[in-house]
Amino acid sequence: MSQSLSSTNGRINLEQQRKRAKALLRRLKQADTAATPTLSEAQWLIAKELGFPSWPKLKAHVDAVDFAARHPGFDASDEARTTHWRCGSDIAHSLGVAGFKGRFRMLIDPLCMGPVQDLPADQYQAIRSRYISQVFAMDEAEVARRHADEYHHLEQLGSTGHSVLWCEADAYDQLFLMRALAGLEGLPEKLELIEVDRIPGVQRFIGIGQLAPEVLAWLWPQRRRVDEPMLHLARQAWLAYCDRSPVKLAELARGEHTSLPLLAPALRRQLQELPGVRDGLSLTERLTLHYVDEAGPVPFGRVFAELMDTREPLPFLGDMMFHGLMRPLIDGDHPLLSESETHLSWPQRLLALTPLGRQVLSGQAYWPDHAPHERWIGGTCIRPGQPHWMIDETLVPRWRS
Repeated sequence: MSQSLSSTNGRINLEQQRKRAKALLRRLKQADTAATPTLSEAQWLIAKELGFPSWPKLKAHVDAVDFAARHPGFDASDEARTTHWRCGSDIAHSLGVAGFKGRFRMLIDPLCMGPVQDLPADQYQAIRSRYISQVFAMDEAEVARRHADEYHHLEQLGSTGHSVLWCEADAYDQLFLMRALAGLEGLPEKLELIEVDRIPGVQRFIGIGQLAPEVLAWLWPQRRRVDEPMLHLARQAWLAYCDRSPVKLAELARGEHTSLPLLAPALRRQLQELPGVRDGLSLTERLTLHYVDEAGPVPFGRVFAELMDTREPLPFLGDMMFHGLMRPLIDGDHPLLSESETHLSWPQRLLALTPLGRQVLSGQAYWPDHAPHERWIGGTCIRPGQPHWMIDETLVPRWRS
């Protein structure tokens, strides 16, 4: 079929799709002169390609987005006292462009990485600040100041009037949602959630940050009130994630939860960051080694792009997060990856498998037996050479003694 299969920011140009349908109709007629395809059939094929059941459904969606942009229904409800919460700054500018008037808050603590334990606030923030400063080579005092500010505002989530949480389906966002709701002592007067795992017309939806301002306006009426079942589930999930054992987390991940339907898939993906029983690799590490084995030597940045664009089933990492997770595979005494062209910035450096990397990838060696540092998945710690939790192919935790 013709190019421009889908948009990446959620904005679909209907006139462009009409032209594509006409071009497709010409090609269909040329391919089979005996056939009598119609424009309606070509339009249906284009709509189906974009994820819609029919051309009228495609047109209705485009009209709805356009209407939201021209007549923003949030004029009356998004007041200056509304607080928009996000686990990053990626939509802050777009919200303003779309016409939202409320203030913006964020918590950018990447809870999908490093130790996450149920501790008193001061201990918890100190451990998180130390970890982030080490992984991202940031000043620890500055990280601590930022964390103190962000968590201070998050503690006020239940008493700040109208607040809205903007989340997508991946582990980064769902863990932020868990943390935000689990910290509430009771149900706030008006706390709402915008939660999305797909956008019509977007073939590879990765996150809300990729969406056009008009699409954020279209999402606004789809928000829903946070209720008691959501709080209860979030508290359960948060405590399970912080536990030393991943067993309770796996039990929650196997369930279906109507109150927060995107939570279980994100937890299942996060469980896959535990060492696999065969090779000791997390899924992120395994996907990386497989691609480097196929394409290496290959630029570091290209590896990240390949995972996000194609191989990662539920993208949740930013580029610096990915880089941080890969350093232990490169920097230890027994690396799985070699890094060349080190005079270049990290995305341009070339990665290749080491002999040990090939052994681990084939299951002939077990990565935690050689890893240089401990690794955390929530409250579960994997220490090299010590008994630890693993995850099998069915996402059942196993103990390796």
